[in-house]
Amino acid sequence: MTDFYDALETRDPAQREADLLAALPRQIAHAQAAAPAFATLLNGIDATQVTSREALAKLPVIRKSELLERQKQLRASDPFGGFSAIARGPAMLRVFASPGTIYEPEGATRDYWRTARALHAAGFRSGELLHNSFSYHMTPAGAILENGAHALGCTVFPGGTGQSEQQVEAMAELRPDGYIGTPSFLRILLEKAAAMNVALPSLTKALLSGEAFPPSLRDWLAERGIDGKQCYATADLGLIAYETSAREGLVLDEGVILEIVRPGTGDPVPEGEVGEVVVTTFNRDYPLVRFGTGDLSAVLPGHCPTGRTNTRIKGWMGRADQTTKVRGMFVHPGQVATVLKRFPEVLRARLVVEGEMADDRMTLKVEAASSAMAAQVAEAMRDVTKLRCTVEVVAPGSLPNDGKVIEDARSYK
Repeated sequence: MTDFYDALETRDPAQREADLLAALPRQIAHAQAAAPAFATLLNGIDATQVTSREALAKLPVIRKSELLERQKQLRASDPFGGFSAIARGPAMLRVFASPGTIYEPEGATRDYWRTARALHAAGFRSGELLHNSFSYHMTPAGAILENGAHALGCTVFPGGTGQSEQQVEAMAELRPDGYIGTPSFLRILLEKAAAMNVALPSLTKALLSGEAFPPSLRDWLAERGIDGKQCYATADLGLIAYETSAREGLVLDEGVILEIVRPGTGDPVPEGEVGEVVVTTFNRDYPLVRFGTGDLSAVLPGHCPTGRTNTRIKGWMGRADQTTKVRGMFVHPGQVATVLKRFPEVLRARLVVEGEMADDRMTLKVEAASSAMAAQVAEAMRDVTKLRCTVEVVAPGSLPNDGKVIEDARSYK
C-alpha cells in the first residue's frame, strides 16, 4: 500500500465509529484503574456504560490548567499529578517538561505519539533522511517527530533549534530528503542558505507543526521547491490530525476520539461551529479522557478527496483561553504571574504578542511608577518562558481593565 499508511485510513466511517466506541469503555476503565487522577475525576462513572458519544459528553472535560494544578499539588509524591499509568523504569523511557511547568512521560511503545501516519501523508518514506529542527532540549517536540520517523523507517538528523548557519551546512552536506520543524524556522534556514549562497536541492518536502502555517508561507515554500504540509499534535495527546495532498483541512488520526465543545463547557457544538478541541486518546501509558486542548477548530463536512474517510477539521483557529503559542512554545498567564511576583512595584501587566508568521514578538506592558526594573523584568520573562520579550513601562491605570493577561495581536493572513 503506497497511498495510505494502513487500511485504517480507508475504513467505512460507521465501522470506524463502532471500533472506537467499542474500545472506549475499556480505555476509561483502564484510566480509572491505572491513573489515580482519573480514579478521582471519574469516580462513580460506570465505564461499561460509556458506549456512545452522548455518554462520553457527560464526562468532565480535563483542561490543561487542571492537569497543571494537580501536578503542582502532588510534586513531592507524583510529578505527573496522577495522570500517568506507568512508573519510572523500562516502561518510561524519558520525561519531558513543557512550559507551565507540565511534565509528560514517554512510554516505550513503537510510534508512541503516532506521528508516522502524518509523516507518511507528507510524503516521507522508509530509507529517507529527515532534518529535525524541533527542540530536543527538555520539551518533547523533537522526540515526538523523531519517534514517528523511526517507526516509518527513516533516519533523523537532530538539528534542534538555533545555530542556523551550522544547520544549513549540515543540510548541504548530508542532503536530507525533507525537513520537520516549525514553518517559521524553515523560512529562517532557507533565507540563511540564500545569504550564504548555499543550494539545498535535496530539500523537497516538509512536515510542519508548532505554530500556524498560513497559505502565504506555504506558497513561499512552494516557490522554492518545497511541498510543506502540516500536522496538529500536542505533547499530552500525540498526533490529533494531519494534512494530506488534498490540502482541504486536517484528517483526524485513527487513534483519537475528537469532540468540538463550546469554550468553557463540555457541551459539543453542532458540526461546522467553531469550538474547543477536546480529545480522548487510547494511549495506555498516559490515558487522557476528554482532554481539553484549549485550541479552537471546527469539523468540516464530507471526507478527504484522497480517499481517507476519517473526520476532517479546519485546523488550528486560535485559542479558547489566553494561553498562547509563540514560536512553537506555549506561554501561560500563570507564567506572567510568576514573573510579576518578583517585582512588587509592578501594578498590572499585559503580554502582547504581535507580528506576522516567522516574526513573533512579545511585549510585556507593565504599569509602574518607574522604568528602573525593565531590564530585570525582561530577563525574568526569558527565564520563565524561554522566549525573548521586550518590556514597556506604562503609566499606572493605563492598561484596559478587562482581565486579559495575554493578547494575541498577530496577523494570520
